[in-house]
This record gives sequence, C-alpha cells and structure tokens, in this order.
Amino acid sequence: MTETFQSWGMTHDWAWFTATIAGILLIALPLMLAVAMIIYADRKIWAAMALRRGPNVVGPFGLLQSFADGLKVFLQETIVPSAANKGLFLIAPIITFTVALMAWAVIPFNSGAVLADINVGLLYVLAISSLGVYGVVIAGWASNSKYPFFSAMRAAAQMISYEVSIGFILICVVLYANSFNMNAIVEAQRGHGLGIVNGFVFNLLMFPIWVMFLISSLAETARAPFDLTEAESELVAGYQTEYSSMSFALYWLGEYANVLLMCALNAVLFFGGWLPPLELEILYWVPGWLWLFLKIFFFFFIFSWVKATVPRFRYDQLMRLGWKVFLPLSLMFVVLVSGWLMFTRYG
Repeated sequence: MTETFQSWGMTHDWAWFTATIAGILLIALPLMLAVAMIIYADRKIWAAMALRRGPNVVGPFGLLQSFADGLKVFLQETIVPSAANKGLFLIAPIITFTVALMAWAVIPFNSGAVLADINVGLLYVLAISSLGVYGVVIAGWASNSKYPFFSAMRAAAQMISYEVSIGFILICVVLYANSFNMNAIVEAQRGHGLGIVNGFVFNLLMFPIWVMFLISSLAETARAPFDLTEAESELVAGYQTEYSSMSFALYWLGEYANVLLMCALNAVLFFGGWLPPLELEILYWVPGWLWLFLKIFFFFFIFSWVKATVPRFRYDQLMRLGWKVFLPLSLMFVVLVSGWLMFTRYG
C-alpha cells in the first residue's frame, strides 16, 4: 500500500503514514460493524436456545437493534459520581476499548494481509491482552464504590490466573511453529494433520491444549460461566455499576471486541487461520479471509452456546480450575511437546 501512495507522488514517509492510517481504518471500521452485528447474533443464539424470538422488531429481522441500542446510550446523560476520581473514571473505559482494538494489528486475515507483520506478533498479543485488566481495575477503584471495587479485585485475580496457563499454552504453539510470527504460525499448520488437514488441533498432543486455551479464553474475557466480575446477585453489575451512557457502551463494545479477538486467536493458532480445513486445491478458490471469518463465527457460536447453557462458576471453583488444574496441565504439556519435538524433529 505504501508503494501505491508513493506512485501518486507522495514521499516515502508520508506514503507510509497514509498507508498505516488506511490500514488501521480498514481493520477498525469493519471491526466496529462486526461488534454491532455480533451482539445481535449473540442475542439471537441465546433466544433460539431458550425457545424465544430475540430481537425481531427494529429493522428487517431485527438487524438494526444493536444500532438502536447504540443511539439510545449515546443520547443518555453521562453521570459521574461526586466522590469518584473523575479523570480515571472517564479514562478507564477508553483504555479497555482501545486495548481491545490494538491487538488486531497483528492478526493475519490472509497470506501477508496483516497490518504489522512483526516477528514477535504472539508476544505482542499476549502483552496487549494483559493490559485489558487495567481498564477494569481503574474503573473499580475510581468509582469509589464497594461493589465495583470488589469486582475489580476479582477481575485482576481472574485474568492474571488464566494468563499464566495461556502463556504456557502459547509456548507449545511456538514450539511447533518454531516462530512467534502469526503468519509463520498459520503456515506451519499447512497439512499438519496427516498431511491433508490444516491445523494444530488435529495433533493428539495439541488437541487438549486447544481445549484448555478455549476455556481460558472464556475466563480471560470474563464470559459465562466465568463472568464473576459482574455477577449480578453479588456485585449488582460489577465494575460497570456506576457507569452510564457512552462510557458504559465502551465497556460493552470492548468486551465483544475482546471476545472476537479470542475467537480469532483460536482460529489462527489452532485451526489454520486463513487456510482451508483441507489441503485441496478446490478449497483454495474460497478467499482466505472468508475461511478465517467462518472459523471466527464458529468459535463465537461456541462462546454463545456456553453462555446460554452453562451455569456460572463459584469464585473458588474458578480459581481452583486456573491454579490447580490448568497451570500444572499446561506446564506438563510444555514438557511433553518439547520432548516429543526433540525426539522426532531433532533426534
């Protein structure tokens, strides 16, 4: 894209700057639209599983319901509690929403179609996703209210707990791919299963690792059954209790952007990303970005399915699963995968 702008007479610096801004908009604007539509899809999936209709009035088939809800919160008054730390109170949702978008910079939508094709892409994703907890913790503290503060403490403990096991899980992916680059990780999955199936998940060693990653993704994004940060029966609405108008909407949008990110990571790290499921020439006629979007929606359906059917965990169960089950299991699989690769690849 930089070369295209240079051919229009721009200097290299201005062409690079314009190309970067254009790339950001090409990702951010469709992502915002996808978040609005995925909220609609989420509600329709829950409704179908509960034998209800879901949104079906605003627009054809209710497709404009999310936009109507967005307009409603935009027109509401932003209320800041008198005892709150106003600066931090207002910046917290901005942090959450911004961080949710930043991680998409290294997600490859097709071969070479990535905003920042850096060699440490996976480390970048891990670092950026870790920053999401700051928006929640700052909101809980700045609200100067006990229920948001309790929720913030829960969020910090929950996200840190599951990030440890996610880190060990990602080490297994890096060992198999022999790279931190997201494009290289996708390419390493080409024909990985029996020479014809694209994806690490079809490896007997990697399948249980993917299951742990999927469950950890639910906990990392505070989705049901791990939505202890906003358990209504205990914490009213958690860290969002004192928020209203667009500040509340930013948390809502940030949460779904994070969910979509985790769905994309499941697809990219374990299911071949933009590669077709099988190494068949006819399947490559379908654009790679379409395969990626289909896989993302498949994982989002699983997220919604779990939310509609699995009851919420108690907090001690959540911590026990993270520290006493996933942590030792993920560490054990690091040893198994590295040992297997030493024996087969370098032995």
